[in-house]
Amino acid sequence: MDGFALLADPTRRRILDLLRAADEGSDEAADEGDDDAAVEGVDVSGLVEALDLPQPLVSKHLRALRESGVVSASVDGRRRVYRLAADPLRDVLAWVEPYRR
Repeated sequence: MDGFALLADPTRRRILDLLRAADEGSDEAADEGDDDAAVEGVDVSGLVEALDLPQPLVSKHLRALRESGVVSASVDGRRRVYRLAADPLRDVLAWVEPYRR
C-alpha cells in the first residue's frame, strides 16, 4: 500500500500522530537525561486506550502501517512496541517536495 492510501484512513493518521508525539516526548526526555522517560514508542494497549477503539481494529491498522514500512515494531517482554520508522512516507515526501520550493 502506498503512502497516500495509508494516509487516506483517519485512524491510521491518528496512530501516526500518537507515535510522532511519543517520539517527540522521548527526544525531550533524553535531552533532559531522564532514562526512564526516554522509552520510545507506544504499545498496542496504549494506542487502544488513546484511540478508544477495539484492539483488533488497532492491530489491523498497525499491521498495514508496519507492512508498508511506516512504523516498526519491537517486542518488549509481552508487549509489542511501535515507533515511527526512520524514514516514513518516502513516496509522499517525494511528491510534496517540488511544492515546497
